[in-house]
Amino acid sequence: MMMYRRLFQLFWGLGLYGFSMALMLRANLGLDPWDVLHQGIAPRLALSFGMTVNLVGAIVLLLWWPLRQRPGIGTVTNIIVIGMAVDLSLMLLPVPEGYMMRATWLAAGIVLNGIAGGAYIGAGLGPGPRDGLMTGFCRRSGWPVKWVRTGIEISVLAIGWLLGGTVGVGTILYAMSIGWIVHHALPWFRIDASARAAIA
Repeated sequence: MMMYRRLFQLFWGLGLYGFSMALMLRANLGLDPWDVLHQGIAPRLALSFGMTVNLVGAIVLLLWWPLRQRPGIGTVTNIIVIGMAVDLSLMLLPVPEGYMMRATWLAAGIVLNGIAGGAYIGAGLGPGPRDGLMTGFCRRSGWPVKWVRTGIEISVLAIGWLLGGTVGVGTILYAMSIGWIVHHALPWFRIDASARAAIA
């Protein structure tokens, strides 16, 4: 029964993560750092945004090796589900009209993204490739999630911008706030040993 609960939390967390990404894309006020990277890569490879998300996830998984991270069901599922969820959400979501509506979608996207991250990590079935970098580095370094996550986001942002990704006010807000949101969201969900070590 507990495994079903964990799987349910994993899938709704991943689905919500993809939906939150689509909200930020539709708001068009600046993408989160990883999506700036995805946007910079996608046209170069002639892939959909979601497919690019999946591809980058698979590549980032290779960076786990020096951190001695072990992938789980959640890791593999992350690589597949988030890209599908964001492409489907982009098909269903309309383009918001007016600056206030766009700003609302942006704010909702950032908050939901942090909550979704806490949910699927908290399922204890293995973090996603990108979050594996965060939890692995936190465990190895002893640094808290809020600082490690923020450092990763800012680094990815710089690479994405150099590749031609779009940077805006939403990008800055995301980079400076997501670490804190995830840090406070994780305790609300059932978390595994690695996540507990990361937020200790």
